[in-house]
Amino acid sequence: MTISTAIDSEDSRTRSGLGRALAVINMIAERSPQTLGVSTIARELELPKAVAHRILKELVGDGFLGFDEETKQYRLGPGALAVGLAALRALNVPDIARRYMVRLVRATGETATLSMRQGWSRVYVDQVLSPHEVRMSVSLGTSHPLHSGSSSKAILAALPDAEIEDYLDNHGLERVTPATITSVTRLREEIVRIREQGFAVSLGERQSGAGSVAAAVRYSTGQVFGSLSLCGPQDRFDPRTCAAHGALVAEAAAEISAEIGFRTAPRQAGARDGAVSDPQPLVLRT
Repeated sequence: MTISTAIDSEDSRTRSGLGRALAVINMIAERSPQTLGVSTIARELELPKAVAHRILKELVGDGFLGFDEETKQYRLGPGALAVGLAALRALNVPDIARRYMVRLVRATGETATLSMRQGWSRVYVDQVLSPHEVRMSVSLGTSHPLHSGSSSKAILAALPDAEIEDYLDNHGLERVTPATITSVTRLREEIVRIREQGFAVSLGERQSGAGSVAAAVRYSTGQVFGSLSLCGPQDRFDPRTCAAHGALVAEAAAEISAEIGFRTAPRQAGARDGAVSDPQPLVLRT
């Protein structure tokens, strides 16, 4: 559940004390790691400055917010971290993802799968089967390298550039099928393409005769949980179908990521390499 910081049409003077405090907390959380002063908070939430100051003082006293005496700015404190970690522990990503997978199967008629990253590989953790008599299915719990197939490539392309370089430099690109990408140059180009279009495509790269599209799923921290995919017989994955299915998968993966707390933000100048906002093209090394 998302608690809006917007006042909407409600007069701020009639809001409960709890409602005002939650609005302050959410505003600071949404702007983090940016810090905010009382004037900004009061103005944007349409609160009297004295009221905003009282709420902030109480939240600092409870340890929910931190206060910098030099800058007079507020930030999230250890109390907020404890609540956030407790919420994170309560999340079950496969349970959350399943209804999106069911929706994808109903919309496309193809099998939906969910994979989780495990180090330099990924593992299938759930699937919802296609209703077609001729369909794809996967073996849950099986491990696959990060360069073979759309579910793997979607994860690889979503990693920070430094981790991608580590994978390319230290892991052989094993040929799984004749269509597997085994050239580092080609894989770099493929990563750029995935980042630009928002989803990965595979035509027989992990399993001969199979087609699939996939997009990455992220935790609230921006780290990659894994990927969501649609898969089926390769002859049902022509370019137009791949584009349509890919858009649906990318949308569903983004919704799952949002439900587990991930929020996109505009990329700022000077952001660290691989920081999560809108994915940037991988710099191709020669």
